[in-house]
Amino acid sequence: MPIAQDPLSVEVTLPREDVALVTVEGYLDVDTATEFQHHLANQLHHGRRHFLLDLSAVPFMDSSGMNIILRVYQEARELPGSVHIISPTPAVRRILDLTGVSITVPVSESVDEALERVDRPQAAPDGPEA
Repeated sequence: MPIAQDPLSVEVTLPREDVALVTVEGYLDVDTATEFQHHLANQLHHGRRHFLLDLSAVPFMDSSGMNIILRVYQEARELPGSVHIISPTPAVRRILDLTGVSITVPVSESVDEALERVDRPQAAPDGPEA
């Protein structure tokens, strides 16, 4: 008996030449993570250095989604660039907090807030290391 699957919708817009706003809608899990990864890899290939990941319409994310976010974070930092998560749903925010991803990858409440962070000089995170 097939399991009903909610498709993943990924829309990419360019607020600036080197910034990709990636708006994700749907479940970000093992079944949909590859599609998400393809969109991010395509933007890296086209020279984007900063990634704004709008997760406001993602009701669920598993480790597959987190791993892709951490992978693009590592690749972007080497450019140098950045990754910012925007408006995660409460369930996704909880996962990000519990796993420590939200300590590594900045979480913003809006696109404007994330763009302000892109414009700030890169500084070490505040607070003691765990």
